Amino acid sequence: MNQAVSPEKVAPAAEIAAAAIAAATVQAETKAASPAPQPSIFHHARYVIGENPVTGLAFAIFLLIVICAVFGPWIVPYDPLASNEATLAPPSAIHWFGTDQLGRDILSRVIVATRLDLAIAVASVALVFLLGGVSGVAAGFFGGWIDRLVGRLADTIMAFPLFVLAMGIVAALGNSVTNIVLATAIINFPLYARVARAEANTRRNAGYVLAARLSGNTEMRILLAQILPNVMPIMVVQMSLTMGYAILNAAGLSFIGLGVRPPTAEWGIMVAEGAAFMVSGEWWIAFFPGAALVLAVFCFNLLGDGLRDIVDPQRRT
Repeated sequence: MNQAVSPEKVAPAAEIAAAAIAAATVQAETKAASPAPQPSIFHHARYVIGENPVTGLAFAIFLLIVICAVFGPWIVPYDPLASNEATLAPPSAIHWFGTDQLGRDILSRVIVATRLDLAIAVASVALVFLLGGVSGVAAGFFGGWIDRLVGRLADTIMAFPLFVLAMGIVAALGNSVTNIVLATAIINFPLYARVARAEANTRRNAGYVLAARLSGNTEMRILLAQILPNVMPIMVVQMSLTMGYAILNAAGLSFIGLGVRPPTAEWGIMVAEGAAFMVSGEWWIAFFPGAALVLAVFCFNLLGDGLRDIVDPQRRT
């Protein structure tokens, strides 16, 4: 005969089934709510360059500039300092950019000058980032006398016309590459200090900073490990813009005779030498170095937005 199942045995079985269903539901919800893994920075960089043609163009021009700077002396068709009898020759199949008043090949000089101008820009930007960026982050994070000192120093530099201040520094110290780098870094100090201070000041009371402080981290460790990495995206944009300005500043100093000395190949010197021949019709002497200068500044201005999209973790979705 069939025996009836007692209610005492049915109740535990129903409770076990309900608990299993609830556990499966919670596991499914947790798996669905878990965030998707962020793509790597290289994958994101490829995506940004592919989706934004302007950024891709900027990176292509930047790659061309780097190739000319690194391999320039080995890929030029002529010696940039060698003279020949073909003086003031217009652009032709032999001399693509023509020759100057001494018979030097302008294409070779433009390519070789890329290394010097790019080196001045990179060195000055690295120096001003160490001076202005780090001091600005410290001023915004710690406040107090550090903030007042950095602020007064930036205000003092901004009281002078920046290019005139660079002229005075180079004229006082001597027109060498080192002094040009130093002058360019000094006149850009307020830009980095103010941007870094504003970013650090808005983040010093953020939740992740308070959590790091409650975890026992020192203030210096929080500054270097939490604040500085989060300030870097906006600083990368600033560095890219300053690269173009540093090249313009070096070319401007050379144009007025306070920069690199002839016969060194440099874009500002070449424009200054060609300006005297514009009236007589030899336009190519100043045009091609000026075009290279414009192209480099244009490249770094466009590069800033692309670098921001690549470096900023919040945009890596």
